[in-house]
Amino acid sequence: MYEGAVQDLIDELGRLPGVGPKSAQRIAFHVLAADPADVRRLADALIEAKERVTFCETCGNVAQEPECRICKDPRRSPTVLCVVEEAKDVVAIERTREFRGKYHVLGGAINPIAGVGPDDLRIAQLMRRLADGTVTEVILATDPNVEGEATATYLARLLLPMGLTVSRLASGLPVGGDLEYADEVTLGRAFEGRRLLSA
Repeated sequence: MYEGAVQDLIDELGRLPGVGPKSAQRIAFHVLAADPADVRRLADALIEAKERVTFCETCGNVAQEPECRICKDPRRSPTVLCVVEEAKDVVAIERTREFRGKYHVLGGAINPIAGVGPDDLRIAQLMRRLADGTVTEVILATDPNVEGEATATYLARLLLPMGLTVSRLASGLPVGGDLEYADEVTLGRAFEGRRLLSA
């Protein structure tokens, strides 16, 4: 619809996840109207991130060195490992300030429709990490969707025979929500994951 460089910019922005055609157009016109110094900072930040950011050799989290800050932190418990799908999930869990162990990032979830099988994930690296017996508990923190459940089930079958304590994050009702608005699956999970109260 637009000439050369403008359309190229819209097309490239539209390739980003979660950015539809209208959002891409809106962002493109924002960039065109922005101060050149602001646009240069954005371009420099993109290039620098692509050049300097890599993935931790141990856990697969984003890092600027061979090991991420979490893997290097001696205060973290080496006996508890939280398995997540993506590096962004590490950030979400860290925000809770509830977990003091280490992580393992799979790099996705099992999804046969998209052609993603166990061999496409960092499962072999996980098994190597568990081989020395340091880790005694594995928390499966995959997404509560079909792919995440399939991945958690697959991992549980591999890990339970190793004598590890394997748990799955609870799922259910959000804090501040109303029961009448909860879907059947969420409400069912809340019943399955209920816990006893004590005085």
